[in-house]
Amino acid sequence: MKTYIPRLADDLLQMALRAAGAVLIEGPKWSGKTRTAQQTAKSVLMLQDPDKQKSYLQTAAIKPTLLLEGKTPRLLDEWQMAPVLWDAVRFVVDQRDRTGQFILTGSAVPVNHVTAHTGTGRISRLRMRPMSLFESGDSSGTVSLRTLFDGDTEIEAISSISIEHLAFLLIRGGWPASIGADDAIAQKRANDYVDSVINLDVSRVDDIEKDPGKMRALMRSLARNVATEATMQTLMLDMETEDESISMPTVSQYIQALKKIFVIEDMPAWNPSIRSKTPLRTSPKRHFTDPSIATAVMGLSAKRLLQDFNTFGYLFESLCIRDLRIYADVLDGAVYHYRDKTGLESDAVLVLRDGSWAAIEVKMGAHEFDAAAETLKKFVNRVDTRKMNEPSFLMILSATEFAYRRKDGVYVVPIGCLKP
Repeated sequence: MKTYIPRLADDLLQMALRAAGAVLIEGPKWSGKTRTAQQTAKSVLMLQDPDKQKSYLQTAAIKPTLLLEGKTPRLLDEWQMAPVLWDAVRFVVDQRDRTGQFILTGSAVPVNHVTAHTGTGRISRLRMRPMSLFESGDSSGTVSLRTLFDGDTEIEAISSISIEHLAFLLIRGGWPASIGADDAIAQKRANDYVDSVINLDVSRVDDIEKDPGKMRALMRSLARNVATEATMQTLMLDMETEDESISMPTVSQYIQALKKIFVIEDMPAWNPSIRSKTPLRTSPKRHFTDPSIATAVMGLSAKRLLQDFNTFGYLFESLCIRDLRIYADVLDGAVYHYRDKTGLESDAVLVLRDGSWAAIEVKMGAHEFDAAAETLKKFVNRVDTRKMNEPSFLMILSATEFAYRRKDGVYVVPIGCLKP
């Protein structure tokens, strides 16, 4: 078995187990949920075991608490195959009145998941995504978001990621199995992932058959519109260019299926207190959970990306959002985007639970930095800091080599230097 690569989620899992009776780890398949859980679990129930699956499901139907017997924390892998386990876990946690009893992992929201209890107060949730560049060892981690929030004003670092290697990292994605793989193998695995999603996973998640041609066309449209606020109407019209007619209800149903298996993760809009009466846009930005899904569904190679820097730029933004989301979880925060009716926007706003926040623009090249810095400063001037905190910092997240603080106070940080 491949050596386990430590994850940022490891510490989050330990903390969650100390706080709750059970922890639910959710996320896309192949993101490493089971391997991470196995590092902590003292006993394991694999519901997908073909030799025991029938017996497990029969037991779950008759007396589900029998499946919960074992050393704790007990891992219930792909628990959604027997949704009754949710209420069984909640019941046993109440009976034992101890933390750290169970870890549940799942790569899909169960079909018709109706339970007697939401799990609030008993079951903590942990979102797991593919690996960030810091976890995969591609980012040096010499610039820390935490220290910037703590008031560190000086940074100095160098990224070793060339633009050619960055193109490869987009194609490879953050899938644990692909870390260390060569270009061809990494691209094949991303292609296989997309094929599995289209031909199997989206239909299994809700027991509603999906047309593979329409689903592929929708995912290609999402890929072409990644990091934008494309509406479902836009996606539907875009699909018609591929001779795939589809109704709005079907687009909605297909998107919900992709969300249920954690393939797409839209980024919500931030709604701060602002000085003017300028209306804010509330549409989410479209993102896949990993940019390699977009490159695979569009059939892009690293070489082709280097020939199309417009597409490269959107996908680079999506990679940065993936990493920022992973780092935000460690910092107990969340990532949003901002845009108002005048067109003023911020690619990412990192907001912590204590109210601290930072505005971030994603730009690949240095020729865009001056304009990005001006945009960030205009955005801050629009936020009513009498009602909210001043931003902890302003950042341009880049594909360049050097990390430094500009004379205007805006940080330039290559994605290849960043960590939580």
